[in-house]
This record gives sequence, structure tokens and C-alpha cells, in this order.
Amino acid sequence: MRIPLRRLGVYLAAFLFAIVVNFTLPRLMPGSPVDGMIAQLGPRATPAAIEAIKARFGAVEQPMWLQFVDYLKGLATFDLGVSVKYYPQTVTEVLGRSAGWTAFLVVTAIAFSLCVGVSLGAGAAWRRGGRFDAFVSPFSVVMIAVPPVIIALATLFIFGVTLRWFPVGYAYDPSLDPGINFTFFGSVFWHAIMPVLTLSPYLIGEFQTTMRSSMISVLGEDYVTMGRAKGLSDTAVMFGYAARNAMLPVMTNLALMLGAVFGGSIVTEIVFNYPGLGLTLFTASVARDYPVIQGQLLLMTMATLGANLLVDILYGVIDPRLREGQV
Repeated sequence: MRIPLRRLGVYLAAFLFAIVVNFTLPRLMPGSPVDGMIAQLGPRATPAAIEAIKARFGAVEQPMWLQFVDYLKGLATFDLGVSVKYYPQTVTEVLGRSAGWTAFLVVTAIAFSLCVGVSLGAGAAWRRGGRFDAFVSPFSVVMIAVPPVIIALATLFIFGVTLRWFPVGYAYDPSLDPGINFTFFGSVFWHAIMPVLTLSPYLIGEFQTTMRSSMISVLGEDYVTMGRAKGLSDTAVMFGYAARNAMLPVMTNLALMLGAVFGGSIVTEIVFNYPGLGLTLFTASVARDYPVIQGQLLLMTMATLGANLLVDILYGVIDPRLREGQV
């Protein structure tokens, strides 16, 4: 159990570092939550209203170390505070409303991209040097290099504005009442197509490139030769023997890409006005909503670290040799 414990120590250190960064980063921004809330009032910002706001959110004007102590106390009691932008809602309520939509986008994009990228990478490695490989591999590099914001804007303009094939905003038709029915689920799926397609090119390119390189290295192994000698079909040998053993680097790459995926989801949600964590972070940043910004960054950090830990656990399932080495 030495390796898992060491890894857990790394995750704990990363989490503690993230706590400090999450607290410090919003406070490096100009302005304060009090100023942002007063600005929202506009003509209604009477002296009495301003004093009431300062009394309610006056903690943000305390010395930095006192704010940090209050922040740690809140984390210890699972109290992330009250949102400035969405007052009187708590940060937990705001993030809970948005987290599900981001999770839906990210999980859908990863599942779709993993299937497509791994299949393309396995096919390119199996037919290395052929026409399929000559086309797919360079195109994957192009998909990796194009920033998500470019893909998002191009997708929005071509398929949303020009062709009008897909809706250009929201997570579902605003005229529908959310509920467990096919109409609502169909609307959710239809509105998610463009955001998912925006997140997928980078992921597909990464998965394809990693899978191709990894699979090329295992095609010469004895178990692949044995599979061919048994008279199995190319598809059975490619996926049953070679692809399974080439998946470990792909899973490692997935863990490393999660941060980039969350970053891409922020841009995607802003462009498509999708009500996920990315759009919430943007509106909170404009309003200098420190509690929401802190809670959001902490949530994304925990999701990334948790996914990395899950990948470490899955290693033993994918490759029994790793599980044996930990006994």
C-alpha cells in the first residue's frame, strides 16, 4: 500500500495549495464585492442601503489574515458563505444549480471523445503509414492546436446563426418546464450538441495521438503475435489484445487533461450562454463575488483531483500487473 499512500499525500498537498490559491486569487482583482453590489443598485444605492450592504458584507474589508481564518472556518463547517451576486442565496445553492450542467457537458464530451479518439488512434496504429493514418494523425494535431474559443465561435456562427440547425443558447428551451419527460430531455440533448462538439475536438486529438503512440509500442509484443497466430480477426486482435494494453497512457493523459477540459468548458459556457459553472464563474468575476469564485475554483480543483485519484484506482483494473506490484 506504499504507492497509494504516497499518491494520497500528493493529492492532499495539492488540495491544501489549492485552498490558498482559491482564497488569494479573487482578492488580487481590483474592486471588492461591496463595490460590485453597490454598483448593481445604481440609483437605488441610497446611503442607508450602502450602510446595510457594508454591514452585511463588511468582512471583505477586514485584514487579509482574518479573512483567511474565516475562510478556513467556513471550509471546516462546509459553509462556503453567501453569494454577493445572487444574494441571499448561499454559494452552495448557486454552485449546486450550475454544477450539474457542467458535469453533464464534461462527462458527455469525454465519453464521446474517448470512444472516437481511441478508435481512430487504434485504427491509425494498426494501419500505420497508410492513407487512414496519413490523414487522421496530422488532423488530430490540428484539433489539439486550435483554441476552444475559436471552435466555439465558429460552431456558433456556422451551425447556430448561419444554418440555424441548433439553438444558440441556454441548456433547454426556456418555454419548457423542467421535468422527467422525453420532451425536456430531448431539449437538453439538443441544446448540448454544440457545446459538446466544441469541447470534443481537443479531446479527440489528444486521445487519438496518445492511443496511436501507445498502441504502436505494443503491436510487437508476444501476446499480439499469439492472437494473430490463433487466427483471430484483425478487429479482435486490435481491440481485445493490443488496444486494452495500450489504454494506460490514454487514461494518464485523461487525468492530465481534466484541467484543460474545465478551462474549455468555461469558455464554451460563456459563448453559448450555458448555465454551468463556467458562466457562473464569469458573472461572479464581474460582480467580484469572492465567495462564489472561491467555491467554484475549489469545486473544480476537487473534481480534478478526484478524477485523478479515480484513474489511479482504475489502473489496477486495466492492468493487473500494477495491482500485483502493490501487494
